[in-house]
Amino acid sequence: MNEKYRIAGSKGRKEVLVIVWLEREISASIQQRIGPEYAGPLGLLQAIADGTKLLLKEDILPSRGEIPLFSIGPSIAVISILLSFLVIPLGYRFVLADLSIGVFLWIAISSIAPIGLLMAGYSSNNKYSFSGGLRAAAQSISYEIPLTFCVLAISLRVI
Repeated sequence: MNEKYRIAGSKGRKEVLVIVWLEREISASIQQRIGPEYAGPLGLLQAIADGTKLLLKEDILPSRGEIPLFSIGPSIAVISILLSFLVIPLGYRFVLADLSIGVFLWIAISSIAPIGLLMAGYSSNNKYSFSGGLRAAAQSISYEIPLTFCVLAISLRVI
């Protein structure tokens, strides 16, 4: 493979850890507090500790809610966003799914995310969670309309 088109190797992963560490240290100095220093020397392993903590967290389910919908709702929102990467070209001649309707498919897939947000808010059987889910879905829908017009204006040519 040509070295010019290499995306990221093992060198890129190390740089991400250093950038995350620098971000935490700089934000700690701006906020006049001590930065991460508990995981490894100078807090260099803090990102790994945060990822491990996230994986080991307990999944709290509502006692009176719809448990299947509560689990499926956020998954639908995340999966619809990840599916949109199928039609986005990641490089020259490097597209996961080369379709003639790529732009329209991207718009359709990205409009599924608010359904997952509504499901997550509704399934907890709590009026505050439901209103939060409605608000998040309304925000998602309100930015989708201008984004769709911008994408279509760029991608469609007037003959």
